Amino acid sequence: MDKIFKKNRRFEKLERKPMLKGVVTPEKALHHSEMLANSVKNKYRHLAKRFRNARIECFRLYDWDSKEIRIVVDWYAGHLVVAEYERLQTFPEYLPQMAQAVAAALNVPKENVHTKKRHTKAAEGERYSRLANQGKRIEVREGDLKFLVNLTDFLDTGLFSDHRQTRNIIRKMSEGKDFLNLFAYTGAFTCAAALGNARSTVTVERSKEYINWVKDNLELNGLWSERHKLAQSDVMKYLTQAYKDEQRFDLAFVDPPSFYKEQAARVDFDINRDHPDLINKALKIMRPGSDIFFSTNHQRFEPRFEELKVKEIITLTPKTIPEDYRNRNIHHCWQIKV
Repeated sequence: MDKIFKKNRRFEKLERKPMLKGVVTPEKALHHSEMLANSVKNKYRHLAKRFRNARIECFRLYDWDSKEIRIVVDWYAGHLVVAEYERLQTFPEYLPQMAQAVAAALNVPKENVHTKKRHTKAAEGERYSRLANQGKRIEVREGDLKFLVNLTDFLDTGLFSDHRQTRNIIRKMSEGKDFLNLFAYTGAFTCAAALGNARSTVTVERSKEYINWVKDNLELNGLWSERHKLAQSDVMKYLTQAYKDEQRFDLAFVDPPSFYKEQAARVDFDINRDHPDLINKALKIMRPGSDIFFSTNHQRFEPRFEELKVKEIITLTPKTIPEDYRNRNIHHCWQIKV
């Protein structure tokens, strides 16, 4: 009997998996929730009055500020979106516990708190993945622009508020210009250009749902008219056809996803591999003296701009990241002068 017992113990020892480093215990999670609540409360107190005066209703309150607390918290006009960058070290109740602590700190009711799981290595098509089918959108303000956001159905909400300042730049440069918005998502930059009195806009987006959302945002702002064209298309295919059709533009915003792949459409894009080709295709339909704003949120992006035949490339990132995102470079942005 003793021999069998010893044999089983040796077997268990061989089968036992190594312990994960940095496992978050319930005690540590409580400490995290207290730290997060205090940080969010202080940042809200710091930002809220000024943003309210500027009519900015969507901003970031916590951006993975601590290596231990892999959480982002966003404010949407009285709603909270609390997202965790998933890891094996936490447990299923961790994210709800963090969200509850943040809601209590800001007196936000339970029904206005939305939780999501993110990954540091995004899966293909993440930008377009659907999490739910509630179909509920709310209106948020960004200065004198209004946008519709969906806080439940998708990983992203319909508005990237980290480009708030970039939209202001585009708006100021848009008057009398033909504006092109590539990888347009829900058309926030199209709305900014339209409000800036652009002569015309063309919005290019693969998703039919998001193309319809662009129109909804334009209508919400009283900007929808025949001057604004919507193109549901793969961007590379659109650029090829636009060149053949002799379309030309004075201003463009290009913000591609890090990668995407659609086997049925034979589309495969990787930003590190394909951005020179993408920008060169865009350059072919830009008029002399025009500007392309190129942006990416790929944290390991490696620019190869030496292949571009342009007048000047200006690094804009410090000017385009607003103060609520300055704990880390949420995006990179360049102005390419043709």
